[in-house]
Amino acid sequence: MIIHVDMDAFYASVEERDRPELANRPVIVGGSPQGRGVVSAANYVARRYGVHSAMPTVTAARLCPEGVFLPVRMERYIGVSQQIHDIFQRYTPVIEPLSLDEAFLDVRGSEGLFGDAVSIAHQIQRAILDELQLHASVGVAPNKFLAKIASDLEKPRGFVVVEEAQVQSFLDPLPVSRLWGVGKAAQQRLHGLGIYTVGDVRESEAELLQRALGRHGMQLWELAHGRDARPVVAEREAKSVSHETTFSEDIIDASVLRASLLQLTEQVAWRLRRHSLQGRTVQLKIRFQDFTTLTRSQSLASSTDRTDTLWRAVRELFDTRLQHPLPPVRLIGMGVHGFDNESMPAQNDLFMEPDAGSELDQLNDSLRERFGDAVLQRARGLRRPGQEKG
Repeated sequence: MIIHVDMDAFYASVEERDRPELANRPVIVGGSPQGRGVVSAANYVARRYGVHSAMPTVTAARLCPEGVFLPVRMERYIGVSQQIHDIFQRYTPVIEPLSLDEAFLDVRGSEGLFGDAVSIAHQIQRAILDELQLHASVGVAPNKFLAKIASDLEKPRGFVVVEEAQVQSFLDPLPVSRLWGVGKAAQQRLHGLGIYTVGDVRESEAELLQRALGRHGMQLWELAHGRDARPVVAEREAKSVSHETTFSEDIIDASVLRASLLQLTEQVAWRLRRHSLQGRTVQLKIRFQDFTTLTRSQSLASSTDRTDTLWRAVRELFDTRLQHPLPPVRLIGMGVHGFDNESMPAQNDLFMEPDAGSELDQLNDSLRERFGDAVLQRARGLRRPGQEKG
């Protein structure tokens, strides 16, 4: 069985925990409502007003005038994410992060020590609450696809188990939007074919789905049968490190997309340094409203784990290798691959001058690991999402 752990309203929950006076108030993390910012996270009180991630903050302020708007503190969330992963590592080394606030865990090798997967999942959920005063939703299922759906079904504080014999009864009633990759356009296409539930997809002819959606149609047919053969890949064994984000609403503002890319780059760079990995190739991924997906990559002069170097490369890809203005964007991501000596830190040139950017990264990481917060931040990171410059 596979476990998927997904933190509830992660950024906003960290802010509420750090500032108890925010309890029971609508907390919205992101850009200023006076600027061109976007909502990065909203707690469940704010969501009752219709606020959600990727919404322009000016819209959020109109929907929720009583909202408490806070800037993104990425270094803080990275530090708390490390604490969460420390809890995971007590139970298994086979952890595949998807972002700062969610990960897959394969615990089959740990069941002799800690009990079955369901018992381990309960222990992890309790440890996160007891030690970090944060809530997580958990799904336990035979594969990654099912576990991820399960963790999302009863948020917040959910705990859903899907046994092998229950797969089809679990999946069939769900709307097609629950299948990976089914956005508004694909959903409308499927509805046009009379397909509304996962069960409808399962009972459809695979060729019909392929004609309507291409290769993606065949993938949906497999998922509707509960099939997902992908293993959980431990981060140290990965051939690449990447992060991506899917927006709740399609984004057309390039400054918002750049701000999201910067946050993703900070996360990727931190993961590289945490595992003493350095990569030579930077890749940008972007998916548009019609599900067209583009990737652009650039090879660097030398391998790196530096935030600034990676950010310059991915920003150049975004600014110069895409045709602007962009169509509406539903997903953006960045990643690094081409690792050199994956298990060993790279050796610096003996005669190289000290690198201030690298030293800042190391100092930030050290402070984050010791104190769970960052005393130092890049000035660029202090700008509100949607207002990143330079």
